[in-house]
Amino acid sequence: MAKRVTAPGPRDEKGVLAARILDAARGEFAQNGSAGTTIRAVARAADVDPALVYHYFGSKEGLLDAATNPPQHWLESVAATWTTPVPDLGAALIRLMLGAWADDEIGSVLRSVLQTAAHEQSTREKLRRVVEGQLMGVSGLGVDDRDRQVRSGLVSSQIMGLAMMRYIWQIEPIASMSDDELVAAVAPNLQRYIDGDLS
Repeated sequence: MAKRVTAPGPRDEKGVLAARILDAARGEFAQNGSAGTTIRAVARAADVDPALVYHYFGSKEGLLDAATNPPQHWLESVAATWTTPVPDLGAALIRLMLGAWADDEIGSVLRSVLQTAAHEQSTREKLRRVVEGQLMGVSGLGVDDRDRQVRSGLVSSQIMGLAMMRYIWQIEPIASMSDDELVAAVAPNLQRYIDGDLS
């Protein structure tokens, strides 16, 4: 049986190959974390020569950085969701999270970030910056900046905890509850963080 040889150089457009490598890398990082992921494994999953991965991303660290960058269109949708009328905001934020994890591209980025952040300082720092600046920082909650930070931080902690239970650890029955069940159960908690008495 002839051994398949992958081309060392780009046959496709650079953007197409880079996207294919990133997609494979997200799957590997999400499944195995950073320590368990190798350039060779990513190249094999992307069906390219390992040299091409180094050519585009420089190193495994560079690949991890690129693979854990949240898509800009998702960050824009987060900012737009924070403008939802306050009485409906808790449900809207939960539905945003559920939709993100159901999306192949966004879900794989989120999974990669959460799987690697515990062990990789660079990813942990990126997660902190994204959460503080682009997930919490765009909220208009509270009577002053301290109140806004507390309320949006509590909202984010609830959403990230739910994501870990449902999508990373897959703990039942949370993992198999319907979206509507989760919205009904969790949105009131978020709504208290949004506009309720926290004392």
